[in-house]
Amino acid sequence: MNAPLNIGGASVLPDDAAQALLIGRVWDVETSGPRVVAVQEEGVFDLHQLAGTVSELLERPDLVADVRAAMDAARWKTADVVEASLAQDPTRPHFLAPVDLQVIKACGVTFVDSMIERVIEERCGGDASRATEMRELVATALGGSIGAIRPGSPAAAETKKVLIAEGLWSQYLEVGIGPDPEVFTKAPVLSSVGLGAGVGIPSFSAWNNPEPELVLIVTSAGQVVGATLGNDVNLRDVEGRSALLLGKAKDNNASSALGPLIRLFDDGFSLETLRQEEILLRVEGQDGYSLEGRNSVARISRPFEELVAATFGKHHQYPDGFALFTGTLFAPNQDRDEPGQGFTHHMGDVVTIRSSHLGALINLVGAAEELPEWSFGLRQLFGYLQSQQHVQAVSLGGR
Repeated sequence: MNAPLNIGGASVLPDDAAQALLIGRVWDVETSGPRVVAVQEEGVFDLHQLAGTVSELLERPDLVADVRAAMDAARWKTADVVEASLAQDPTRPHFLAPVDLQVIKACGVTFVDSMIERVIEERCGGDASRATEMRELVATALGGSIGAIRPGSPAAAETKKVLIAEGLWSQYLEVGIGPDPEVFTKAPVLSSVGLGAGVGIPSFSAWNNPEPELVLIVTSAGQVVGATLGNDVNLRDVEGRSALLLGKAKDNNASSALGPLIRLFDDGFSLETLRQEEILLRVEGQDGYSLEGRNSVARISRPFEELVAATFGKHHQYPDGFALFTGTLFAPNQDRDEPGQGFTHHMGDVVTIRSSHLGALINLVGAAEELPEWSFGLRQLFGYLQSQQHVQAVSLGGR
């Protein structure tokens, strides 16, 4: 397949790439397996001698210093790996999703705008043709004051009482302004796709959209050590029928995209930097259609620390760490096809999710049933790592 966009290698990297400490994974065609890498503007460095998995790498007590010390000689040119990734060329080294053993978790309804859209989906029963009418009714009933409410506060509890009395209470309002955020498992370990890969919309969905999100990278100790971008592909018609169908709406072939790389925290980049991050979305259709959106992280209703604490703690541990989608402000309602039907994907849409500090994640929308099947799982990864240990042992023994 030809590259969906003709862009240079540096343009998928952060604006300040020269100062960024970036890690990820590359499929190595020579050894037929994934390599942990560090990435600079000109070169990609193989870190396999430092760690076999990203999960293992992130557990190092001197992570930043160790990665910098290991970047002595680039194995690949960054532009070449980016080009192969966007061309979906499996015969050349290409980027994979930058996580491996981490569990893919997600927080939903963390922005007021998207919370209202979830209520609308529920009221519509997944029927897009009723969205405009329901949007007007819900907006009138809720008014503009709900956006200032702190989730879990006494004011939120009072608002809940009023909405119940009016017959407008919803399970989405419960997690949007109630004491507990929504946390769910987005995708199985190793199933996420990376830069340039197809993202999947299953044939049973007729109302769906991308969800551009900031994704926190968290260690087994619950420490946030970096971040990346993610597309939490969403099937609005499926979840709108019932919240109990969340798994069917969220977890399908190639429905979780992450990348292009993980930016590690260092002296110039931290969790504080991300609190004001602007995540931009652009959808470009083969029919000439274009859609732009923005996810302003500063408008999130719960702090990052609260989302991490709701995921990890005495109640739940993640020995290999986890990646945490933090939710999206973006919920498109502009019409694409027929008036009143809102937005939905077409096959062949190019989705670009970009931010200043994290770069650009670019994917091509395809039918989930027709995209490459997920075939490289834990058995394959462990087999590959074992084979590489054998190769290294033989190499050392021959000296």
